Amino acid sequence: MGGGVMPKFLIASSLMWVVPIAILFAFNNNLLPGIDNMSPHSLTIVSGFLAVISVNIVIAFYIYMAMKEPSDKHEPDPKFLAEAKASVSKPITDGAEVSNESLKKEE
Repeated sequence: MGGGVMPKFLIASSLMWVVPIAILFAFNNNLLPGIDNMSPHSLTIVSGFLAVISVNIVIAFYIYMAMKEPSDKHEPDPKFLAEAKASVSKPITDGAEVSNESLKKEE
């Protein structure tokens, strides 16, 4: 799990669920000060807007963490690179030949 990518993903994914639900719960159960005198319509709009904004903030934070991760430690598989270069440089002569090759690879 190179560099803790999976834990970062799991934390971001769980925050994308927990934070909006917590915001909606707090607004609907009057847990925040100053929302007692809001109309139900305004309460729904404000809580929904803040929930959507919170998801976008979590996504932006995850993107920031992904961009901060060093890119030099990710090395592609040399065997895969060799096969990819060979398949790109190989000319395609017949459509039937390509399908036969793909069938052989599937077996």
